[in-house]
Amino acid sequence: MTQRREFMLQVALGSTALLASQVHAAAPMVDEKDPQATGLGYKADATKVDKTKFPKYAAGQACANCALFQGKAADAAGACALFAGKQVAGKGWCSAYAKKA
Repeated sequence: MTQRREFMLQVALGSTALLASQVHAAAPMVDEKDPQATGLGYKADATKVDKTKFPKYAAGQACANCALFQGKAADAAGACALFAGKQVAGKGWCSAYAKKA
């Protein structure tokens, strides 16, 4: 009986972990036309930032090296503290950029 309970617990925990990873991976990307993204000047490709409109932008700044980016620096996309439930491109940029310490 103990082995069966342990097995069932492991199956339940494994299923929960798998579901959580799928939900995270399935988060939609931020659309540049989204009102919040537009307000922050978000671009999925930082090289396309309008430098006259956003003079704060400097070459090399990207979501992947921003303090608000919740993924790893090498990730193509990840969560951002500003866009709940959505992912930003690792190569993206917005006016809220803050260099990761």
